[in-house]
Amino acid sequence: MAAAPPPHAAPHHAAPHHAAPHHAAPPHAVAHHAAPHAGPYTAHPAGPPAVPPTQPFGAPAGPGGPAGPVWGDPVPAPAAPRKRGNGGLIAAVLVAALVAGGIGGGIGFWAADRNDGSGSTTISAAGNPKDLSRAADSVAGIARQSLPSVVTIEASGSQESGTGTGFVYDKEGHILTNNHVVAPAADGGKLTATFSNGKKYEAEVVGRAQGYDVAVIKLKGVSPDELTPLAVGDSDKVAVGDSTIAIGAPFGLSGTVTTGIVSALHRPIASSDGEGSNASYMSAIQTDASINPGNSGGPLLNSEGAVIGINSAIQSTGSNDGTSQSGSVGLGFAIPIDQARRVAQDLIKTGQPIYPVIGVSVDSSYNGEGAKIATGPSAVTAGGPAEKAGLRSGDIITKFDDTVVDSSPTLIGEIWQHQPGEKVDVTYTRDGQTRTATLTLGERKGDSAS
Repeated sequence: MAAAPPPHAAPHHAAPHHAAPHHAAPPHAVAHHAAPHAGPYTAHPAGPPAVPPTQPFGAPAGPGGPAGPVWGDPVPAPAAPRKRGNGGLIAAVLVAALVAGGIGGGIGFWAADRNDGSGSTTISAAGNPKDLSRAADSVAGIARQSLPSVVTIEASGSQESGTGTGFVYDKEGHILTNNHVVAPAADGGKLTATFSNGKKYEAEVVGRAQGYDVAVIKLKGVSPDELTPLAVGDSDKVAVGDSTIAIGAPFGLSGTVTTGIVSALHRPIASSDGEGSNASYMSAIQTDASINPGNSGGPLLNSEGAVIGINSAIQSTGSNDGTSQSGSVGLGFAIPIDQARRVAQDLIKTGQPIYPVIGVSVDSSYNGEGAKIATGPSAVTAGGPAEKAGLRSGDIITKFDDTVVDSSPTLIGEIWQHQPGEKVDVTYTRDGQTRTATLTLGERKGDSAS
Protein backbone atom coordinates (compact mmCIF):
# COMPACT_ATOMS: atom_id res chain seq x y z
CA MET A 1 0.00 0.00 0.00
CA ALA A 2 1.47 3.23 -0.96
CA ALA A 3 1.82 4.86 2.25
CA ALA A 4 2.46 8.21 3.54
CA PRO A 5 6.04 8.05 4.46
CA PRO A 6 6.82 4.69 3.22
CA PRO A 7 4.73 4.75 0.17
CA HIS A 8 2.75 1.80 -0.87
CA ALA A 9 2.51 -0.36 2.06
CA ALA A 10 4.30 2.06 4.07
CA PRO A 11 3.17 5.54 4.00
CA HIS A 12 3.95 6.83 0.63
CA HIS A 13 4.81 10.43 1.31
CA ALA A 14 5.41 10.46 4.98
CA ALA A 15 3.15 13.37 5.44
CA PRO A 16 3.46 14.66 8.98
CA HIS A 17 -0.24 14.56 9.71
CA HIS A 18 -0.97 11.34 7.92
CA ALA A 19 -1.64 9.31 10.96
CA ALA A 20 -2.27 5.67 10.65
CA PRO A 21 -5.78 4.90 9.64
CA HIS A 22 -8.24 5.84 12.24
CA HIS A 23 -9.66 2.47 12.88
CA ALA A 24 -6.45 1.10 14.22
CA ALA A 25 -7.49 -0.45 17.46
CA PRO A 26 -6.09 1.06 20.65
CA PRO A 27 -3.18 -1.33 20.73
CA HIS A 28 -2.50 -0.43 17.13
CA ALA A 29 -1.48 3.05 18.09
CA VAL A 30 1.40 3.64 20.37
CA ALA A 31 3.49 6.64 21.04
CA HIS A 32 7.17 6.65 21.77
CA HIS A 33 8.63 6.95 25.14
CA ALA A 34 10.33 9.88 23.86
CA ALA A 35 10.21 13.12 25.46
CA PRO A 36 11.18 15.33 22.71
CA HIS A 37 10.79 13.27 19.61
CA ALA A 38 9.07 10.45 18.05
CA GLY A 39 8.26 10.72 14.48
CA PRO A 40 5.54 8.58 13.05
CA TYR A 41 4.39 7.60 9.66
CA THR A 42 1.08 6.46 8.55
CA ALA A 43 -0.38 4.70 5.76
CA HIS A 44 -0.78 7.12 2.98
CA PRO A 45 -4.31 8.19 3.92
CA ALA A 46 -6.57 9.54 1.27
CA GLY A 47 -8.31 11.91 3.64
CA PRO A 48 -7.95 13.39 7.11
CA PRO A 49 -7.42 10.63 9.63
CA ALA A 50 -10.45 9.86 11.70
CA VAL A 51 -8.18 9.37 14.66
CA PRO A 52 -4.84 11.14 14.88
CA PRO A 53 -1.73 9.25 15.93
CA THR A 54 -1.69 8.34 19.58
CA GLN A 55 -0.19 11.09 21.68
CA PRO A 56 3.06 10.42 23.42
CA PHE A 57 2.94 9.18 26.95
CA GLY A 58 -0.63 8.06 26.69
CA ALA A 59 -2.22 11.24 25.50
CA PRO A 60 -5.75 10.72 24.21
CA ALA A 61 -5.90 9.22 20.75
CA GLY A 62 -8.33 11.89 19.66
CA PRO A 63 -11.36 13.85 20.83
CA GLY A 64 -12.94 11.64 23.39
CA GLY A 65 -10.62 8.82 22.37
CA PRO A 66 -8.92 6.39 24.72
CA ALA A 67 -5.50 7.01 26.09
CA GLY A 68 -2.91 5.38 23.93
CA PRO A 69 0.57 4.01 24.13
CA VAL A 70 3.76 5.88 24.09
CA TRP A 71 7.01 5.61 22.32
CA GLY A 72 10.01 4.52 24.25
CA ASP A 73 11.34 7.91 23.41
CA PRO A 74 14.30 9.46 24.95
CA VAL A 75 14.03 11.01 28.35
CA PRO A 76 15.14 14.59 27.88
CA ALA A 77 18.46 15.53 29.37
CA PRO A 78 17.79 18.00 32.20
CA ALA A 79 20.44 20.51 31.18
CA ALA A 80 19.70 20.72 27.49
CA PRO A 81 17.17 23.11 25.95
CA ARG A 82 13.90 21.66 24.79
CA LYS A 83 10.56 22.55 23.31
CA ARG A 84 8.88 20.15 25.67
CA GLY A 85 10.15 17.21 27.61
CA ASN A 86 10.54 15.20 30.73
CA GLY A 87 13.05 17.42 32.43
CA GLY A 88 10.64 18.15 35.25
CA LEU A 89 9.88 14.50 35.63
CA ILE A 90 13.53 13.52 35.79
CA ALA A 91 14.17 16.30 38.26
CA ALA A 92 11.30 15.04 40.38
CA VAL A 93 12.79 11.56 40.39
CA LEU A 94 16.16 12.91 41.47
CA VAL A 95 14.63 15.05 44.18
CA ALA A 96 12.67 12.10 45.50
CA ALA A 97 15.85 10.07 45.66
CA LEU A 98 17.66 12.79 47.55
CA VAL A 99 14.80 13.22 49.98
CA ALA A 100 14.60 9.48 50.58
CA GLY A 101 18.34 9.44 51.18
CA GLY A 102 18.03 12.24 53.69
CA ILE A 103 15.22 10.54 55.51
CA GLY A 104 17.08 7.25 55.56
CA GLY A 105 20.17 8.92 56.96
CA GLY A 106 18.18 10.66 59.66
CA ILE A 107 16.44 7.50 60.73
CA GLY A 108 19.73 5.63 60.76
CA PHE A 109 21.30 8.21 63.07
CA TRP A 110 18.25 8.25 65.34
CA ALA A 111 18.25 4.47 65.65
CA ALA A 112 21.97 4.38 66.37
CA ASP A 113 21.57 7.01 69.03
CA ARG A 114 18.68 5.17 70.68
CA ASN A 115 20.46 1.80 70.63
CA ASP A 116 23.87 3.02 71.77
CA GLY A 117 24.82 1.20 74.94
CA SER A 118 21.41 -0.45 75.26
CA GLY A 119 22.62 -3.92 74.43
CA SER A 120 23.51 -5.88 71.31
CA THR A 121 21.74 -8.08 68.82
CA THR A 122 23.30 -10.94 66.89
CA ILE A 123 22.10 -11.36 63.28
CA SER A 124 22.83 -14.51 61.34
CA ALA A 125 23.43 -14.05 57.62
CA ALA A 126 22.24 -16.75 55.22
CA GLY A 127 25.15 -17.94 53.09
CA ASN A 128 28.31 -16.03 52.35
CA PRO A 129 27.44 -12.35 51.70
CA LYS A 130 30.68 -11.95 49.74
CA ASP A 131 29.85 -14.69 47.28
CA LEU A 132 28.42 -12.79 44.30
CA SER A 133 28.93 -15.50 41.72
CA ARG A 134 25.92 -16.17 39.50
CA ALA A 135 25.23 -18.72 36.80
CA ALA A 136 25.95 -17.36 33.32
CA ASP A 137 22.40 -18.12 32.19
CA SER A 138 20.75 -16.45 35.21
CA VAL A 139 19.31 -12.95 34.93
CA ALA A 140 22.21 -11.64 36.99
CA GLY A 141 24.70 -13.48 34.80
CA ILE A 142 23.15 -12.17 31.58
CA ALA A 143 22.99 -8.64 32.98
CA ARG A 144 26.63 -8.75 34.01
CA GLN A 145 27.66 -9.87 30.54
CA SER A 146 25.36 -7.49 28.62
CA LEU A 147 25.60 -4.22 30.53
CA PRO A 148 29.11 -3.36 29.21
CA SER A 149 27.66 -3.41 25.68
CA VAL A 150 24.73 -1.09 26.39
CA VAL A 151 25.11 2.68 26.19
CA THR A 152 23.10 5.66 27.36
CA ILE A 153 22.63 8.08 24.48
CA GLU A 154 22.27 11.82 24.94
CA ALA A 155 21.05 13.76 21.92
CA SER A 156 20.63 17.51 21.88
CA GLY A 157 19.72 20.07 19.25
CA SER A 158 18.96 23.77 19.16
CA GLN A 159 15.49 23.36 20.66
CA GLU A 160 15.29 19.97 22.29
CA SER A 161 17.27 17.17 23.85
CA GLY A 162 16.69 13.66 25.04
CA THR A 163 18.16 10.58 26.62
CA GLY A 164 17.72 7.06 25.35
CA THR A 165 19.55 3.78 25.02
CA GLY A 166 21.50 1.86 22.40
CA PHE A 167 23.73 -1.19 22.18
CA VAL A 168 26.96 -2.18 20.45
CA TYR A 169 26.19 -3.69 17.06
CA ASP A 170 29.69 -4.41 15.75
CA LYS A 171 33.40 -3.89 16.36
CA GLU A 172 33.44 -0.92 13.99
CA GLY A 173 31.71 1.25 16.58
CA HIS A 174 28.16 1.10 15.25
CA ILE A 175 25.41 1.46 17.85
CA LEU A 176 21.85 0.33 17.12
CA THR A 177 19.02 2.39 18.61
CA ASN A 178 15.66 4.06 17.83
CA ASN A 179 15.31 6.88 15.35
CA HIS A 180 13.37 8.98 17.83
CA VAL A 181 16.25 8.71 20.32
CA VAL A 182 18.76 10.43 18.04
CA ALA A 183 16.34 12.70 16.16
CA PRO A 184 17.06 15.80 18.32
CA ALA A 185 20.70 15.71 17.14
CA ALA A 186 19.99 14.74 13.54
CA ASP A 187 20.54 18.21 12.08
CA GLY A 188 23.89 19.30 13.42
CA GLY A 189 23.18 18.64 17.09
CA LYS A 190 25.35 16.91 19.69
CA LEU A 191 25.33 13.17 20.20
CA THR A 192 27.16 11.21 22.90
CA ALA A 193 27.13 7.62 24.14
CA THR A 194 28.19 6.62 27.65
CA PHE A 195 29.12 3.06 28.65
CA SER A 196 28.45 1.46 32.03
CA ASN A 197 32.10 2.01 33.01
CA GLY A 198 31.62 5.75 32.62
CA LYS A 199 33.52 6.15 29.32
CA LYS A 200 31.79 8.65 27.07
CA TYR A 201 32.26 9.05 23.33
CA GLU A 202 30.99 11.53 20.82
CA ALA A 203 29.00 9.95 18.02
CA GLU A 204 27.59 10.73 14.61
CA VAL A 205 24.43 9.59 12.87
CA VAL A 206 25.10 7.00 10.17
CA GLY A 207 21.49 6.65 9.06
CA ARG A 208 17.91 6.94 10.27
CA ALA A 209 14.69 5.18 9.29
CA GLN A 210 11.68 7.01 10.65
CA GLY A 211 9.16 4.52 9.34
CA TYR A 212 10.88 1.64 11.10
CA ASP A 213 11.98 3.83 14.06
CA VAL A 214 15.50 2.44 13.71
CA ALA A 215 18.77 4.38 13.64
CA VAL A 216 22.48 3.60 13.55
CA ILE A 217 25.10 5.89 15.04
CA LYS A 218 28.88 5.47 15.12
CA LEU A 219 31.21 6.21 18.00
CA LYS A 220 34.22 8.46 17.43
CA GLY A 221 37.68 7.57 18.68
CA VAL A 222 36.81 4.18 20.10
CA SER A 223 39.07 1.15 19.74
CA PRO A 224 37.62 -2.18 18.51
CA ASP A 225 39.17 -3.79 21.58
CA GLU A 226 36.85 -1.73 23.76
CA LEU A 227 33.73 -3.03 22.03
CA THR A 228 31.82 -6.25 22.62
CA PRO A 229 28.82 -6.53 20.30
CA LEU A 230 25.73 -8.09 21.83
CA ALA A 231 24.76 -11.47 20.41
CA VAL A 232 21.84 -11.12 18.01
CA GLY A 233 19.08 -13.70 18.25
CA ASP A 234 16.30 -14.76 15.87
CA SER A 235 13.00 -13.00 16.49
CA ASP A 236 11.19 -15.48 14.24
CA LYS A 237 11.89 -18.18 16.82
CA VAL A 238 10.42 -16.20 19.72
CA ALA A 239 7.34 -17.70 21.38
CA VAL A 240 4.72 -16.24 23.67
CA GLY A 241 5.75 -16.99 27.24
CA ASP A 242 9.51 -16.80 26.60
CA SER A 243 11.48 -14.92 29.24
CA THR A 244 12.68 -11.40 28.42
CA ILE A 245 15.23 -9.01 29.89
CA ALA A 246 15.17 -5.30 29.07
CA ILE A 247 18.15 -3.01 29.64
CA GLY A 248 18.07 0.77 29.37
CA ALA A 249 18.02 4.16 31.03
CA PRO A 250 14.42 4.72 32.16
CA PHE A 251 13.96 8.33 33.24
CA GLY A 252 17.71 8.76 32.86
CA LEU A 253 18.60 5.93 35.25
CA SER A 254 21.31 4.19 33.21
CA GLY A 255 21.98 0.47 33.43
CA THR A 256 18.51 -0.46 34.64
CA VAL A 257 17.60 -4.13 34.16
CA THR A 258 14.01 -5.42 34.20
CA THR A 259 12.51 -8.80 33.39
CA GLY A 260 9.29 -10.23 32.05
CA ILE A 261 7.96 -12.49 29.34
CA VAL A 262 6.88 -12.22 25.72
CA SER A 263 3.19 -11.51 26.18
CA ALA A 264 2.22 -11.35 22.49
CA LEU A 265 3.71 -11.42 19.01
CA HIS A 266 2.99 -9.57 15.76
CA ARG A 267 1.23 -6.78 17.62
CA PRO A 268 0.43 -4.06 15.04
CA ILE A 269 1.69 -0.77 16.44
CA ALA A 270 1.55 2.73 14.98
CA SER A 271 3.81 4.98 17.04
CA SER A 272 3.46 8.74 17.17
CA ASP A 273 4.51 11.67 19.31
CA GLY A 274 1.25 13.51 18.70
CA GLU A 275 3.11 16.54 17.40
CA GLY A 276 2.35 16.10 13.73
CA SER A 277 5.47 14.07 13.04
CA ASN A 278 5.52 11.06 10.80
CA ALA A 279 4.40 7.77 12.28
CA SER A 280 6.37 4.58 12.70
CA TYR A 281 4.89 1.12 12.21
CA MET A 282 5.91 -2.21 13.57
CA SER A 283 4.64 -5.74 13.94
CA ALA A 284 5.93 -5.73 17.48
CA ILE A 285 7.04 -8.15 20.14
CA GLN A 286 4.94 -7.33 23.20
CA THR A 287 6.47 -7.76 26.65
CA ASP A 288 5.50 -7.07 30.23
CA ALA A 289 9.09 -6.28 31.23
CA SER A 290 9.04 -2.79 32.72
CA ILE A 291 9.89 -0.29 29.96
CA ASN A 292 9.72 3.45 30.55
CA PRO A 293 10.76 6.71 28.85
CA GLY A 294 14.50 6.41 28.31
CA ASN A 295 14.43 2.66 27.62
CA SER A 296 13.96 3.47 23.94
CA GLY A 297 16.58 1.95 21.72
CA GLY A 298 17.71 -0.52 24.37
CA PRO A 299 17.91 -4.28 23.83
CA LEU A 300 15.22 -6.77 24.66
CA LEU A 301 17.07 -10.00 25.41
CA ASN A 302 15.98 -13.61 25.60
CA SER A 303 16.94 -16.11 28.31
CA GLU A 304 20.24 -16.78 26.53
CA GLY A 305 21.24 -13.12 26.51
CA ALA A 306 20.69 -12.63 22.75
CA VAL A 307 18.90 -9.55 21.40
CA ILE A 308 15.43 -10.36 20.08
CA GLY A 309 14.13 -6.79 19.79
CA ILE A 310 14.71 -3.07 20.24
CA ASN A 311 12.49 -1.53 22.91
CA SER A 312 10.54 1.26 21.28
CA ALA A 313 7.12 1.96 22.76
CA ILE A 314 4.79 1.48 25.69
CA GLN A 315 1.05 1.58 26.18
CA SER A 316 0.06 4.13 28.79
CA THR A 317 -3.21 4.89 30.54
CA GLY A 318 -2.08 8.34 31.63
CA SER A 319 -2.67 11.64 29.88
CA ASN A 320 -0.12 13.95 28.38
CA ASP A 321 -0.39 17.66 29.09
CA GLY A 322 3.15 18.45 28.00
CA THR A 323 4.49 18.60 31.54
CA SER A 324 4.45 14.98 32.60
CA GLN A 325 4.63 11.49 31.18
CA SER A 326 3.29 8.17 32.27
CA GLY A 327 5.27 5.08 33.04
CA SER A 328 4.97 1.38 32.33
CA VAL A 329 1.69 -0.46 32.78
CA GLY A 330 3.19 -3.75 31.67
CA LEU A 331 2.60 -3.29 27.94
CA GLY A 332 5.87 -2.66 26.16
CA PHE A 333 6.63 -3.09 22.47
CA ALA A 334 9.88 -3.95 20.73
CA ILE A 335 10.89 -3.91 17.07
CA PRO A 336 11.75 -7.51 16.07
CA ILE A 337 15.52 -7.79 15.71
CA ASP A 338 15.28 -9.60 12.36
CA GLN A 339 13.70 -6.50 10.88
CA ALA A 340 15.94 -4.07 12.78
CA ARG A 341 19.08 -5.91 11.68
CA ARG A 342 18.02 -5.74 8.03
CA VAL A 343 17.33 -2.02 8.33
CA ALA A 344 20.63 -1.44 10.15
CA GLN A 345 22.57 -3.15 7.38
CA ASP A 346 20.94 -0.90 4.78
CA LEU A 347 21.69 2.19 6.86
CA ILE A 348 25.33 1.23 7.35
CA LYS A 349 25.73 0.42 3.67
CA THR A 350 23.93 3.40 2.10
CA GLY A 351 22.75 5.68 4.91
CA GLN A 352 19.16 5.23 3.72
CA PRO A 353 16.35 2.87 4.67
CA ILE A 354 14.65 0.70 2.05
CA TYR A 355 10.93 0.04 2.35
CA PRO A 356 9.00 -2.74 0.60
CA VAL A 357 5.83 -1.37 -1.04
CA ILE A 358 2.76 -2.70 -2.80
CA GLY A 359 1.90 0.56 -4.52
CA VAL A 360 -1.40 1.73 -3.03
CA SER A 361 -2.69 4.48 -0.75
CA VAL A 362 -5.14 3.58 2.01
CA ASP A 363 -8.35 5.31 2.96
CA SER A 364 -7.86 6.67 6.49
CA SER A 365 -11.57 7.39 6.90
CA TYR A 366 -12.50 3.74 6.48
CA ASN A 367 -13.51 2.13 9.78
CA GLY A 368 -14.44 -1.38 8.74
CA GLU A 369 -12.41 -4.56 8.88
CA GLY A 370 -9.33 -4.69 6.71
CA ALA A 371 -7.46 -1.90 4.94
CA LYS A 372 -9.31 -0.13 2.14
CA ILE A 373 -7.47 1.16 -0.89
CA ALA A 374 -8.37 4.81 -1.36
CA THR A 375 -10.42 6.01 -4.28
CA GLY A 376 -9.09 8.23 -7.00
CA PRO A 377 -6.76 8.00 -9.97
CA SER A 378 -3.57 8.00 -7.88
CA ALA A 379 -4.70 5.51 -5.22
CA VAL A 380 -3.05 2.63 -7.06
CA THR A 381 0.40 3.34 -8.48
CA ALA A 382 0.51 2.85 -12.21
CA GLY A 383 2.73 -0.10 -13.03
CA GLY A 384 3.18 -0.87 -9.34
CA PRO A 385 2.96 -4.29 -7.66
CA ALA A 386 -0.72 -3.96 -6.73
CA GLU A 387 -1.84 -2.85 -10.19
CA LYS A 388 0.11 -5.64 -11.84
CA ALA A 389 -1.60 -8.11 -9.50
CA GLY A 390 -5.03 -6.79 -10.44
CA LEU A 391 -5.94 -4.74 -7.34
CA ARG A 392 -8.02 -1.62 -7.87
CA SER A 393 -9.09 1.52 -6.09
CA GLY A 394 -11.72 0.72 -3.44
CA ASP A 395 -10.62 -2.89 -2.86
CA ILE A 396 -10.44 -3.95 0.78
CA ILE A 397 -7.37 -5.99 1.73
CA THR A 398 -8.28 -8.54 4.42
CA LYS A 399 -5.27 -10.84 4.49
CA PHE A 400 -1.55 -10.50 3.76
CA ASP A 401 0.01 -13.90 3.36
CA ASP A 402 -1.12 -15.75 6.52
CA THR A 403 -1.88 -12.62 8.57
CA VAL A 404 -5.43 -11.35 8.92
CA VAL A 405 -5.50 -7.62 8.19
CA ASP A 406 -7.84 -5.79 10.57
CA SER A 407 -6.52 -2.27 9.97
CA SER A 408 -4.12 -0.24 7.86
CA PRO A 409 -1.38 -0.25 10.56
CA THR A 410 -1.55 -4.05 10.56
CA LEU A 411 -1.11 -4.11 6.79
CA ILE A 412 1.82 -1.70 6.84
CA GLY A 413 3.53 -3.47 9.72
CA GLU A 414 3.23 -6.82 7.95
CA ILE A 415 4.47 -5.48 4.62
CA TRP A 416 7.54 -4.07 6.35
CA GLN A 417 8.38 -7.47 7.78
CA HIS A 418 9.25 -8.50 4.23
CA GLN A 419 11.87 -7.40 1.73
CA PRO A 420 11.54 -5.91 -1.75
CA GLY A 421 11.35 -8.62 -4.39
CA GLU A 422 9.52 -11.15 -2.21
CA LYS A 423 6.28 -12.65 -3.49
CA VAL A 424 3.24 -12.44 -1.20
CA ASP A 425 -0.38 -13.49 -1.42
CA VAL A 426 -2.97 -10.78 -0.86
CA THR A 427 -6.62 -11.55 -0.12
CA TYR A 428 -9.11 -8.76 -0.80
CA THR A 429 -12.80 -8.13 -1.36
CA ARG A 430 -14.41 -6.30 -4.25
CA ASP A 431 -18.16 -5.86 -4.63
CA GLY A 432 -18.71 -8.38 -1.85
CA GLN A 433 -16.60 -11.08 -3.49
CA THR A 434 -13.34 -12.39 -2.04
CA ARG A 435 -10.34 -12.68 -4.33
CA THR A 436 -6.69 -13.60 -3.97
CA ALA A 437 -3.70 -12.28 -5.88
CA THR A 438 0.04 -12.88 -5.75
CA LEU A 439 2.25 -9.83 -6.08
CA THR A 440 5.95 -9.05 -5.95
CA LEU A 441 6.89 -6.33 -3.49
CA GLY A 442 8.45 -3.20 -4.89
CA GLU A 443 10.75 -0.82 -3.00
CA ARG A 444 11.19 2.78 -1.99
CA LYS A 445 14.43 4.25 -0.72
CA GLY A 446 14.54 6.89 1.97
CA ASP A 447 11.91 8.44 4.20
CA SER A 448 11.01 11.33 1.94
CA ALA A 449 8.32 11.11 -0.70
CA SER A 450 9.39 9.61 -3.97
